[in-house]
Amino acid sequence: MINIGIWLDKNKAFIVTLTEEIEVFETITSNVENFHIHGGSGTRFKGGPQDVVQDSKYLEREKHQFKVYFKELASEIKEADGILIFGPAEVKDKFKKELEILYEDINAKVKDVQTADSMTENQVKAWVRDYFEL
Repeated sequence: MINIGIWLDKNKAFIVTLTEEIEVFETITSNVENFHIHGGSGTRFKGGPQDVVQDSKYLEREKHQFKVYFKELASEIKEADGILIFGPAEVKDKFKKELEILYEDINAKVKDVQTADSMTENQVKAWVRDYFEL
């Protein structure tokens, strides 16, 4: 029986794999960029010329980067019998939705999606052990 807990946010994912004999901890970093869009006028005068900000270009690039990140995560957890997804913000929900759409066989193994704050490696391990009661 292979149980996997995955804590993820926009920057990285901690994957804890539990079997009867061993516990394996792995960190996967994402390549999702943090976009800081700067716009506004180029002058200090009110009503001066405005910069045009192409939000859609940044959002499309971020969406593609998330797809690559989620594909890598899905390949890491495909052998699991039970999966727990947890983490802060909405990335865990985006990942769950991606599993529902593109990876139905993996999605069927997801036991729960929970909200959790930022955690240390040991806290992540303990959370997964407690959830699967090992």
